[in-house]
Amino acid sequence: MAEAQRVVVKVGSSSLTTASGGLDADRVDALVDVLAKSRSGGEREIVLVSSGAIAAGLAPLGLVRRPKDLARQQAAASVGQGLLVARYTASFARYGVRVGQVLLTSDDMARRAHHRNASRTLDQLLAMGALPVVNENDTVATDEIRFGDNDRLAALVAHLVHADLLVLLSDVDGLYDGDPAKPGTSRISEVTGPDDIAHVQIGSAGKAGVGTGGMVTKVEAARIAAAAGIPVVLTSASEAGDALAGRATGTYFHRTGRRSADRLLWLQHASAPQGALTLDDGAVRAVVEGRKSLLPAGIAAVEGEFTAGDPVELRDSAGRAVARGLVNFDAKEIPMLIGRSTRDLARELGPAYEREVVHRDDLVLLHG
Repeated sequence: MAEAQRVVVKVGSSSLTTASGGLDADRVDALVDVLAKSRSGGEREIVLVSSGAIAAGLAPLGLVRRPKDLARQQAAASVGQGLLVARYTASFARYGVRVGQVLLTSDDMARRAHHRNASRTLDQLLAMGALPVVNENDTVATDEIRFGDNDRLAALVAHLVHADLLVLLSDVDGLYDGDPAKPGTSRISEVTGPDDIAHVQIGSAGKAGVGTGGMVTKVEAARIAAAAGIPVVLTSASEAGDALAGRATGTYFHRTGRRSADRLLWLQHASAPQGALTLDDGAVRAVVEGRKSLLPAGIAAVEGEFTAGDPVELRDSAGRAVARGLVNFDAKEIPMLIGRSTRDLARELGPAYEREVVHRDDLVLLHG
Protein backbone atom coordinates (compact mmCIF):
# COMPACT_ATOMS: atom_id res chain seq x y z
CA MET A 1 0.00 0.00 0.00
CA ALA A 2 2.79 2.41 0.90
CA GLU A 3 4.37 1.94 -2.54
CA ALA A 4 1.16 2.61 -4.52
CA GLN A 5 1.94 5.39 -7.00
CA ARG A 6 -1.61 6.16 -8.14
CA VAL A 7 -4.36 5.93 -5.56
CA VAL A 8 -8.12 6.50 -5.75
CA VAL A 9 -9.64 7.62 -2.46
CA LYS A 10 -13.40 7.60 -1.97
CA VAL A 11 -15.06 9.48 0.87
CA GLY A 12 -18.75 9.34 1.75
CA SER A 13 -21.20 12.06 2.70
CA SER A 14 -21.27 11.00 6.34
CA SER A 15 -17.54 11.74 6.65
CA LEU A 16 -17.86 15.29 5.29
CA THR A 17 -21.17 16.66 6.50
CA THR A 18 -23.44 16.88 9.50
CA ALA A 19 -26.53 14.71 9.73
CA SER A 20 -28.71 17.77 9.16
CA GLY A 21 -26.85 18.72 6.00
CA GLY A 22 -24.10 21.22 5.32
CA LEU A 23 -20.38 20.71 4.96
CA ASP A 24 -18.25 20.32 8.06
CA ALA A 25 -15.21 22.44 7.19
CA ASP A 26 -13.04 20.86 9.89
CA ARG A 27 -13.70 17.36 8.55
CA VAL A 28 -12.97 18.43 4.98
CA ASP A 29 -9.74 20.12 6.08
CA ALA A 30 -8.68 17.03 8.06
CA LEU A 31 -9.12 14.81 4.99
CA VAL A 32 -7.31 17.31 2.75
CA ASP A 33 -4.41 17.47 5.23
CA VAL A 34 -3.96 13.70 4.90
CA LEU A 35 -4.29 13.64 1.09
CA ALA A 36 -1.99 16.62 0.50
CA LYS A 37 0.72 15.19 2.73
CA SER A 38 0.41 11.79 1.09
CA ARG A 39 1.12 13.25 -2.34
CA SER A 40 3.80 15.71 -1.21
CA GLY A 41 6.74 15.88 -3.54
CA GLY A 42 4.60 14.74 -6.45
CA GLU A 43 5.70 11.13 -6.12
CA ARG A 44 2.15 9.91 -5.61
CA GLU A 45 -0.95 10.78 -7.63
CA ILE A 46 -4.36 10.86 -5.96
CA VAL A 47 -7.84 10.91 -7.43
CA LEU A 48 -10.57 11.80 -4.93
CA VAL A 49 -14.06 10.42 -5.47
CA SER A 50 -16.20 12.51 -3.16
CA SER A 51 -19.84 12.23 -2.23
CA GLY A 52 -21.49 15.07 -0.40
CA ALA A 53 -23.04 17.31 -3.04
CA ILE A 54 -26.66 16.52 -2.19
CA ALA A 55 -25.97 16.55 1.56
CA ALA A 56 -24.16 19.89 1.25
CA GLY A 57 -27.13 21.41 -0.55
CA LEU A 58 -29.77 20.44 2.00
CA ALA A 59 -29.32 23.20 4.58
CA PRO A 60 -28.92 26.06 2.06
CA LEU A 61 -32.23 25.02 0.47
CA GLY A 62 -34.01 24.67 3.79
CA LEU A 63 -34.31 20.89 3.57
CA VAL A 64 -34.04 19.03 6.88
CA ARG A 65 -33.28 15.63 5.34
CA ARG A 66 -32.31 14.08 2.02
CA PRO A 67 -35.37 14.26 -0.26
CA LYS A 68 -36.74 11.06 -1.76
CA ASP A 69 -37.83 12.54 -5.10
CA LEU A 70 -35.28 12.85 -7.90
CA ALA A 71 -36.06 16.48 -8.83
CA ARG A 72 -35.30 17.84 -5.36
CA GLN A 73 -32.21 15.63 -5.08
CA GLN A 74 -30.97 17.17 -8.33
CA ALA A 75 -31.70 20.68 -7.03
CA ALA A 76 -29.80 19.96 -3.82
CA ALA A 77 -26.90 18.53 -5.83
CA SER A 78 -26.82 21.63 -8.04
CA VAL A 79 -26.42 23.91 -5.02
CA GLY A 80 -24.23 21.53 -3.06
CA GLN A 81 -21.75 20.58 -5.78
CA GLY A 82 -20.51 24.15 -6.08
CA LEU A 83 -20.13 24.41 -2.31
CA LEU A 84 -18.31 21.07 -2.18
CA VAL A 85 -15.76 21.88 -4.87
CA ALA A 86 -15.25 25.42 -3.51
CA ARG A 87 -14.47 23.93 -0.10
CA TYR A 88 -11.99 21.45 -1.58
CA THR A 89 -10.41 24.15 -3.76
CA ALA A 90 -9.85 26.44 -0.78
CA SER A 91 -8.62 23.65 1.46
CA PHE A 92 -6.13 22.18 -1.04
CA ALA A 93 -4.92 25.69 -1.89
CA ARG A 94 -3.28 25.77 1.55
CA TYR A 95 -0.83 23.24 0.09
CA GLY A 96 -0.56 24.79 -3.36
CA VAL A 97 -2.56 21.93 -4.88
CA ARG A 98 -4.94 22.63 -7.76
CA VAL A 99 -8.28 20.85 -7.91
CA GLY A 100 -10.13 19.75 -11.06
CA GLN A 101 -13.81 18.81 -11.00
CA VAL A 102 -14.95 15.75 -12.98
CA LEU A 103 -18.67 14.88 -13.01
CA LEU A 104 -19.71 11.54 -14.48
CA THR A 105 -22.85 9.59 -15.20
CA SER A 106 -22.96 5.86 -15.87
CA ASP A 107 -24.41 6.61 -19.30
CA ASP A 108 -21.26 8.59 -20.13
CA MET A 109 -19.10 5.68 -19.13
CA ALA A 110 -20.90 2.95 -21.07
CA ARG A 111 -20.44 4.77 -24.37
CA ARG A 112 -17.12 4.30 -26.09
CA ALA A 113 -16.38 7.92 -27.08
CA HIS A 114 -17.49 9.34 -23.72
CA HIS A 115 -15.47 6.73 -21.90
CA ARG A 116 -12.32 7.67 -23.81
CA ASN A 117 -12.93 11.34 -23.05
CA ALA A 118 -13.22 10.69 -19.31
CA SER A 119 -10.02 8.66 -19.36
CA ARG A 120 -8.10 11.36 -21.24
CA THR A 121 -9.37 14.13 -18.95
CA LEU A 122 -8.34 12.32 -15.77
CA ASP A 123 -4.94 11.39 -17.19
CA GLN A 124 -4.30 14.97 -18.29
CA LEU A 125 -5.30 16.45 -14.93
CA LEU A 126 -2.88 14.11 -13.17
CA ALA A 127 -0.12 14.83 -15.70
CA MET A 128 -0.51 18.55 -15.02
CA GLY A 129 -0.25 18.06 -11.28
CA ALA A 130 -3.89 18.68 -10.45
CA LEU A 131 -5.97 16.55 -8.09
CA PRO A 132 -9.21 15.38 -9.74
CA VAL A 133 -12.31 15.47 -7.56
CA VAL A 134 -14.83 13.07 -9.09
CA ASN A 135 -18.52 12.83 -8.29
CA GLU A 136 -21.60 11.49 -9.96
CA ASN A 137 -23.33 14.18 -11.99
CA ASP A 138 -26.42 14.13 -9.77
CA THR A 139 -27.94 17.21 -11.38
CA VAL A 140 -28.63 15.42 -14.68
CA ALA A 141 -28.51 11.70 -13.84
CA THR A 142 -31.87 9.96 -14.00
CA ASP A 143 -32.94 6.94 -11.98
CA GLU A 144 -32.14 4.72 -14.95
CA ILE A 145 -28.56 5.89 -15.46
CA ARG A 146 -27.36 6.50 -11.91
CA PHE A 147 -24.49 4.74 -10.25
CA GLY A 148 -26.65 4.91 -7.13
CA ASP A 149 -23.66 5.36 -4.86
CA ASN A 150 -20.10 6.56 -5.25
CA ASP A 151 -18.54 3.35 -3.97
CA ARG A 152 -19.15 1.57 -7.27
CA LEU A 153 -18.14 4.73 -9.15
CA ALA A 154 -14.86 4.75 -7.22
CA ALA A 155 -14.11 1.14 -8.17
CA LEU A 156 -14.72 1.91 -11.82
CA VAL A 157 -12.65 5.11 -11.70
CA ALA A 158 -9.81 3.16 -10.07
CA HIS A 159 -9.86 0.81 -13.05
CA LEU A 160 -10.19 3.70 -15.50
CA VAL A 161 -7.05 5.48 -14.23
CA HIS A 162 -5.04 2.25 -13.74
CA ALA A 163 -4.82 2.83 -9.99
CA ASP A 164 -2.49 0.80 -7.79
CA LEU A 165 -4.81 1.04 -4.79
CA LEU A 166 -8.40 1.97 -3.90
CA VAL A 167 -9.13 3.37 -0.44
CA LEU A 168 -12.80 3.44 0.62
CA LEU A 169 -13.37 5.76 3.59
CA SER A 170 -16.47 5.27 5.69
CA ASP A 171 -17.85 6.08 9.14
CA VAL A 172 -16.92 2.52 10.17
CA ASP A 173 -13.30 1.35 10.51
CA GLY A 174 -13.67 -1.77 8.35
CA LEU A 175 -15.82 -4.78 7.63
CA TYR A 176 -17.09 -6.64 10.70
CA ASP A 177 -18.42 -10.19 11.04
CA GLY A 178 -21.65 -8.75 12.45
CA ASP A 179 -23.16 -5.48 13.62
CA PRO A 180 -20.13 -3.47 14.87
CA ALA A 181 -22.39 -1.77 17.44
CA LYS A 182 -23.05 -5.08 19.17
CA PRO A 183 -20.62 -6.81 21.53
CA GLY A 184 -18.85 -9.95 20.38
CA THR A 185 -18.27 -8.86 16.80
CA SER A 186 -14.80 -8.43 15.38
CA ARG A 187 -13.23 -6.65 12.43
CA ILE A 188 -12.16 -8.73 9.46
CA SER A 189 -8.59 -7.64 8.71
CA GLU A 190 -8.12 -9.37 5.34
CA VAL A 191 -10.29 -10.72 2.54
CA THR A 192 -8.57 -12.96 -0.01
CA GLY A 193 -11.73 -13.80 -1.95
CA PRO A 194 -15.55 -13.98 -1.80
CA ASP A 195 -15.52 -17.17 0.27
CA ASP A 196 -13.88 -15.31 3.17
CA ILE A 197 -17.00 -13.22 3.75
CA ALA A 198 -19.74 -15.53 2.42
CA HIS A 199 -20.96 -16.03 6.01
CA VAL A 200 -21.04 -12.32 6.91
CA GLN A 201 -24.35 -10.52 7.29
CA ILE A 202 -23.68 -7.07 5.82
CA GLY A 203 -25.85 -4.13 6.85
CA SER A 204 -27.05 -1.59 4.30
CA ALA A 205 -27.60 1.72 6.09
CA GLY A 206 -25.01 4.32 7.01
CA LYS A 207 -25.11 5.76 10.53
CA ALA A 208 -25.43 9.41 9.60
CA GLY A 209 -28.41 9.08 7.28
CA VAL A 210 -27.12 11.46 4.59
CA GLY A 211 -25.65 8.97 2.10
CA THR A 212 -27.05 6.32 -0.20
CA GLY A 213 -24.52 3.57 0.34
CA GLY A 214 -23.63 1.52 3.35
CA MET A 215 -21.46 -1.52 3.84
CA VAL A 216 -23.20 -3.49 1.08
CA THR A 217 -22.10 -1.06 -1.62
CA LYS A 218 -18.58 -0.82 -0.21
CA VAL A 219 -18.08 -4.58 -0.25
CA GLU A 220 -19.49 -4.73 -3.79
CA ALA A 221 -17.11 -1.95 -4.86
CA ALA A 222 -14.20 -3.79 -3.27
CA ARG A 223 -15.20 -6.95 -5.12
CA ILE A 224 -15.33 -5.11 -8.48
CA ALA A 225 -11.93 -3.48 -7.95
CA ALA A 226 -10.25 -6.63 -6.60
CA ALA A 227 -11.56 -8.66 -9.54
CA ALA A 228 -9.99 -6.04 -11.84
CA GLY A 229 -6.60 -6.44 -10.17
CA ILE A 230 -6.74 -3.50 -7.76
CA PRO A 231 -6.29 -4.06 -4.00
CA VAL A 232 -8.68 -2.22 -1.69
CA VAL A 233 -8.52 -0.84 1.84
CA LEU A 234 -11.83 -0.20 3.60
CA THR A 235 -11.48 1.93 6.72
CA SER A 236 -12.78 5.05 8.46
CA ALA A 237 -12.01 8.58 7.34
CA SER A 238 -10.18 9.20 10.61
CA GLU A 239 -7.71 6.44 9.68
CA ALA A 240 -7.08 7.61 6.11
CA GLY A 241 -3.50 8.56 6.99
CA ASP A 242 -2.71 5.04 8.18
CA ALA A 243 -4.22 3.51 5.05
CA LEU A 244 -2.20 5.74 2.72
CA ALA A 245 1.00 5.17 4.69
CA GLY A 246 0.62 1.41 4.41
CA ARG A 247 -0.01 0.82 8.09
CA ALA A 248 -2.40 -1.95 9.15
CA THR A 249 -5.92 -0.55 9.33
CA GLY A 250 -9.44 -1.48 8.36
CA THR A 251 -10.08 -4.38 6.01
CA TYR A 252 -7.68 -5.19 3.17
CA PHE A 253 -9.14 -6.84 0.07
CA HIS A 254 -6.53 -8.71 -1.96
CA ARG A 255 -6.57 -8.78 -5.75
CA THR A 256 -8.65 -11.66 -7.09
CA GLY A 257 -8.26 -11.07 -10.84
CA ARG A 258 -6.42 -9.20 -13.54
CA ARG A 259 -7.19 -6.07 -15.54
CA SER A 260 -9.69 -6.32 -18.36
CA ALA A 261 -10.51 -3.77 -21.04
CA ASP A 262 -11.71 -0.56 -19.36
CA ARG A 263 -14.96 -0.27 -21.29
CA LEU A 264 -15.96 -3.84 -20.54
CA LEU A 265 -15.79 -3.23 -16.80
CA TRP A 266 -17.98 -0.16 -17.25
CA LEU A 267 -20.34 -2.13 -19.46
CA GLN A 268 -20.70 -4.90 -16.91
CA HIS A 269 -21.05 -2.77 -13.77
CA ALA A 270 -22.16 0.72 -14.78
CA SER A 271 -24.47 0.41 -17.74
CA ALA A 272 -28.25 0.16 -17.62
CA PRO A 273 -29.58 -1.96 -20.50
CA GLN A 274 -31.92 0.03 -22.73
CA GLY A 275 -33.48 -3.07 -24.26
CA ALA A 276 -33.02 -6.78 -24.82
CA LEU A 277 -32.32 -9.20 -27.64
CA THR A 278 -33.48 -12.81 -27.34
CA LEU A 279 -31.05 -15.26 -28.96
CA ASP A 280 -31.70 -18.70 -30.39
CA ASP A 281 -29.84 -21.64 -28.84
CA GLY A 282 -27.10 -21.62 -31.46
CA ALA A 283 -26.40 -17.94 -30.94
CA VAL A 284 -26.27 -18.39 -27.16
CA ARG A 285 -23.61 -21.09 -27.61
CA ALA A 286 -21.67 -18.94 -30.07
CA VAL A 287 -21.68 -15.90 -27.76
CA VAL A 288 -21.18 -17.64 -24.39
CA GLU A 289 -18.99 -20.62 -25.25
CA GLY A 290 -17.42 -19.49 -28.51
CA ARG A 291 -16.96 -15.84 -27.48
CA LYS A 292 -18.28 -14.83 -30.91
CA SER A 293 -20.04 -11.68 -32.05
CA LEU A 294 -23.84 -11.67 -32.27
CA LEU A 295 -25.05 -11.81 -35.87
CA PRO A 296 -28.58 -11.00 -37.11
CA ALA A 297 -29.22 -14.66 -37.92
CA GLY A 298 -29.04 -15.58 -34.23
CA ILE A 299 -31.69 -13.13 -33.00
CA ALA A 300 -35.18 -14.42 -32.23
CA ALA A 301 -36.83 -11.31 -30.75
CA VAL A 302 -36.18 -7.70 -29.70
CA GLU A 303 -37.71 -5.49 -27.02
CA GLY A 304 -37.17 -1.96 -25.74
CA GLU A 305 -36.37 1.36 -27.35
CA PHE A 306 -32.69 1.93 -27.97
CA THR A 307 -30.35 3.51 -30.47
CA ALA A 308 -27.06 2.32 -31.92
CA GLY A 309 -24.38 2.44 -29.23
CA ASP A 310 -26.74 1.73 -26.33
CA PRO A 311 -26.14 -1.17 -23.94
CA VAL A 312 -28.59 -4.05 -24.36
CA GLU A 313 -29.11 -7.35 -22.59
CA LEU A 314 -28.67 -10.61 -24.50
CA ARG A 315 -31.05 -13.34 -23.29
CA ASP A 316 -31.51 -17.03 -23.93
CA SER A 317 -34.83 -18.57 -24.96
CA ALA A 318 -35.84 -18.91 -21.29
CA GLY A 319 -35.38 -15.17 -20.72
CA ARG A 320 -32.16 -15.46 -18.70
CA ALA A 321 -29.60 -12.69 -19.27
CA VAL A 322 -26.38 -14.29 -20.53
CA ALA A 323 -24.47 -11.22 -21.73
CA ARG A 324 -24.55 -7.46 -22.15
CA GLY A 325 -23.27 -5.53 -25.13
CA LEU A 326 -23.29 -2.30 -27.12
CA VAL A 327 -25.66 -2.68 -30.04
CA ASN A 328 -24.80 -1.46 -33.56
CA PHE A 329 -28.37 -0.81 -34.74
CA ASP A 330 -31.45 1.08 -33.58
CA ALA A 331 -34.26 -0.99 -32.07
CA LYS A 332 -36.56 -0.14 -34.97
CA GLU A 333 -34.07 -1.59 -37.48
CA ILE A 334 -33.66 -4.97 -35.84
CA PRO A 335 -37.00 -6.63 -36.72
CA MET A 336 -36.04 -6.58 -40.41
CA LEU A 337 -32.67 -8.17 -39.58
CA ILE A 338 -33.93 -11.06 -37.45
CA GLY A 339 -32.86 -14.49 -38.65
CA ARG A 340 -31.14 -13.22 -41.80
CA SER A 341 -27.55 -13.55 -42.94
CA THR A 342 -25.32 -10.50 -43.19
CA ARG A 343 -24.65 -11.34 -46.86
CA ASP A 344 -28.36 -11.22 -47.73
CA LEU A 345 -28.83 -8.02 -45.78
CA ALA A 346 -25.88 -6.36 -47.51
CA ARG A 347 -27.22 -7.38 -50.91
CA GLU A 348 -30.70 -6.01 -50.16
CA LEU A 349 -30.00 -3.02 -47.89
CA GLY A 350 -26.41 -2.03 -48.61
CA PRO A 351 -22.92 -2.66 -47.17
CA ALA A 352 -23.74 -0.87 -43.90
CA TYR A 353 -25.80 -3.92 -42.93
CA GLU A 354 -23.00 -6.43 -43.43
CA ARG A 355 -21.87 -6.29 -39.80
CA GLU A 356 -22.48 -7.69 -36.36
CA VAL A 357 -25.43 -6.62 -34.23
CA VAL A 358 -23.11 -6.75 -31.20
CA HIS A 359 -19.36 -7.10 -31.78
CA ARG A 360 -17.49 -9.44 -29.45
CA ASP A 361 -15.18 -6.56 -28.41
CA ASP A 362 -18.26 -4.72 -27.12
CA LEU A 363 -19.69 -7.65 -25.19
CA VAL A 364 -19.38 -8.97 -21.62
CA LEU A 365 -20.67 -12.29 -20.32
CA LEU A 366 -22.81 -12.25 -17.20
CA HIS A 367 -21.80 -15.04 -14.87
CA GLY A 368 -24.16 -16.51 -12.32
